[in-house]
Amino acid sequence: MDTFSKSDPLCVMYIQTTGSETYKEYGRSEVIMNTLNPDFVKKFVIDYFFEEVQKLKFELYDVDSKSQNLKKHDFLGKLFCTLGEIMGSSGCKLKKPLSGPAKNSGSIIIKGEEMSDCRDLMTMQFKGEHLDKKDFLGKSDPFLVFHRCNEDGTFTICHKTEVIKNTLNPNWKPFNIMLRALCNADHDRTIKVECFDWNRDGSHDLIGVFETNTRELSRGPCLTNNYQLIHPKKQAKKKGYRNSGLITLLSCKTEPQYTFLDYIRGGCQLSFTVAIDFTASNGDPRQPTSLHYMNPYTPNAYLRALWAVGEVIQDYDHDKLFPALGFGARVPPTMQTSHEFFLNGSPTDPFCVGVEGVVAAYQKALSTVQLYGPTLFAPIINHVARFAAAKRDGSEYFILLIITDGCICDMDHTKEAIVNAAKLPMSIIIVGVGKEDFTKMEELDGDDVRVSSKGQFAERDIVQFVPFRDFEGGDNVVVSQARLAKEVLAEIPEQITSHMKMRNIKPRPPPSPSLTSRQSFSTGVLR
Repeated sequence: MDTFSKSDPLCVMYIQTTGSETYKEYGRSEVIMNTLNPDFVKKFVIDYFFEEVQKLKFELYDVDSKSQNLKKHDFLGKLFCTLGEIMGSSGCKLKKPLSGPAKNSGSIIIKGEEMSDCRDLMTMQFKGEHLDKKDFLGKSDPFLVFHRCNEDGTFTICHKTEVIKNTLNPNWKPFNIMLRALCNADHDRTIKVECFDWNRDGSHDLIGVFETNTRELSRGPCLTNNYQLIHPKKQAKKKGYRNSGLITLLSCKTEPQYTFLDYIRGGCQLSFTVAIDFTASNGDPRQPTSLHYMNPYTPNAYLRALWAVGEVIQDYDHDKLFPALGFGARVPPTMQTSHEFFLNGSPTDPFCVGVEGVVAAYQKALSTVQLYGPTLFAPIINHVARFAAAKRDGSEYFILLIITDGCICDMDHTKEAIVNAAKLPMSIIIVGVGKEDFTKMEELDGDDVRVSSKGQFAERDIVQFVPFRDFEGGDNVVVSQARLAKEVLAEIPEQITSHMKMRNIKPRPPPSPSLTSRQSFSTGVLR
């Protein structure tokens, strides 16, 4: 944009608040002089919520003066996207063309990165030998207390072992502790360990103390991880005092605790399937009283629930092809009742392009099928479970959204399907529409009592149920949809990581970026 040189680019990031159409400036990069290929160093730190659509805008300017007023500078181009779109891209790197004053205004590359913090989990086990006898009529009831050293030299309790009754040679159970809680991720920071004899009245008797650090503990069982318990007062009084017992490290293992984004960054795809209730209890779609009625001015509850969840999920599915199914209707050409038919009418291909394609298929199905019944969930759950069972390597995780009026007729079979699905890379979201009694749906949710079938409990909680009516009311449909999405999707990241951990699946390394030698040294978020 400059006559006698190149441009002096600046990048500005904006965020859109939920329920508002306007974007608010969030931050600006530094200005890089005289280049058409700036590598910005400035990082924008923003809270990330998987369950929300976080809309962002990036604008590039050629800076011509010291003025903070962007109108005083030449506009180079802009991009609208979502934070989920960035984090859901391969390697969390999104490259898109800029729309600007020129026909080809260049491109922007946005790199998303989870802020570095220590997520290592340390698992340790200790035993004691020849501890001092503290009880008059018995031995001792020993337990260990671990203290983290603070920056000011004071100590904070960060872990206590269990009490082992009446022994001078305790063998405590292995325990887990986050490394940041134990030493604030500083491997050389002092850890003070106290051994006490437990007393019912709380006046526990000190047996002895020793100090160590995580660097030493990480070496595992060895001579340097045999510690003498020292009682300071005894040591001061008795000339021949040696120790009050020995504490030995039996095992120590440090493992990284992977996050949802670690798996997404490694290429794990979220495969989103929609299942819609076409049973007669929804009412005749041609009548305004029907839950499926297509009001030209206001989308029905099925559409609003579909948009709310689908708009978030689609950012994490690279091909944007979503299977869309219906259940509980008589389907042409035979008009036989089906409990897992494809909304687009295809006999072999259930995929729809984007949420818009699912909406179009749903509207088409309403005009071609006959609402019937009964309401069966198990066939749909088992349908998706078959695909999830074929993808157990961590490359895909399946999310089934069931939108229903809640009159379930196969409760026992549904519970059995959920128990089986809990072993697979799969989660189930159920949105209940209408005014039915959703007590049975709450039972499937499993928050209070884990779902069970034939005496077997689901190994993890994979079902989230919400009644749509809790999110109706108010004039702002956008805010209501955002609240619904947040409610039903908030548990998904933890459900994914818990499945991966149970199956000992580690995230794959992020795809290697094809960078030039100059770009490979960039530490910037934006290029």
